[in-house]
Amino acid sequence: MTERSDSLDRFYSIIPAGGIGSRLWPLSRADAPKFLHDLTGSGSTLLRATWDRLAPIAGKDRVMVVTGRAHRAAVEAQLPDLTDPNVVLESEPRESSAAIGLAAAILELREPGVIVGSFAADHVINDQRGFRRAVVDAVAAADAGYIATIGITPTEPAVGFGYIHCDGLLDISLAPGAMRADRFVEKPDLETATGYVDDGNYLWNGGMFIARADVLLQQLGESEPELLAGLRELAAAWDTPARGAVVDRVWPGLKKIAIDYTVAEPAARAGRLAVIPGHFDWDDVGDFAAIAKLHSGGRKSDLAILGENARVLADASSGVVISQTGRLISLIGVTDIVVVDTPDALLVTTSANAQRVKAVVDALKLSGSNDVL
Repeated sequence: MTERSDSLDRFYSIIPAGGIGSRLWPLSRADAPKFLHDLTGSGSTLLRATWDRLAPIAGKDRVMVVTGRAHRAAVEAQLPDLTDPNVVLESEPRESSAAIGLAAAILELREPGVIVGSFAADHVINDQRGFRRAVVDAVAAADAGYIATIGITPTEPAVGFGYIHCDGLLDISLAPGAMRADRFVEKPDLETATGYVDDGNYLWNGGMFIARADVLLQQLGESEPELLAGLRELAAAWDTPARGAVVDRVWPGLKKIAIDYTVAEPAARAGRLAVIPGHFDWDDVGDFAAIAKLHSGGRKSDLAILGENARVLADASSGVVISQTGRLISLIGVTDIVVVDTPDALLVTTSANAQRVKAVVDALKLSGSNDVL
């Protein structure tokens, strides 16, 4: 078997930086999506923090970012070490199968045998060492022929995350903790999630996928052969003068479908998916309740305040306030409140209703109010 160090030498990180994070509206918008914001108060945007986790593992010249054309300038400003060949621009969003699949197809042509790992641009992980250990084990599992994912050890019965069911250990010498993942479960209700945590064989789905590029593409092609054909055509033209014309012709016709459905779930059913338990903190910052929790350390009595010029007066109040206006915001006797104040839109809700913000965005789309999206 290939030695671990050699596997890491062939490892390439992919950061899909797309989506608007609709549950974080009106902070996250089409022109300023979630990954371009500092939601932790660390001074780094989520995208920059993702780069800082991956660059020491793969190398600064082995991190590829897939993002929209409209975000190129902002991405490159935040990642000055990102090289031009490692910027893959989408003319329009086509979901994660197209984004990750195209990156894998390009890298496989440039470097046959490459091991790729996809890591979302908008997640929060503070334990760098724990994260690295999990990635190293996932790379070893990928080198053994598996499609690998990193599942997060649950700390509570969360209803905002998907889950992975584990079915025993795999025999991978360089990844002794790797387990067989046999199925994915969508976001459950509280009773079901409590059962998952008590069972002990379920991990949170962190949406991280690591595989040899050829293995990932083969699995994608078994599920969606037409999509794979389009991605291979794009990749073949990518480093040639024909790129623009081929992208304009092929990209709009690619099927919109998440990589969970084209790669992860079929691989699990076929016994090809290895899951590495990740023993590190993780949050996908899926809504404003998650932001409040990140800043309060789980203490419900705290009020988290974000915004460089935020002006907040609070008495007996808790939750989160995010201000981009410098306007004075006064809270009196309100608990678990969410206030997001931007120059053209104001959101007021509660932590318990934070997941419902997406419905507001959907309603704004239907009403044609695209000026605030």
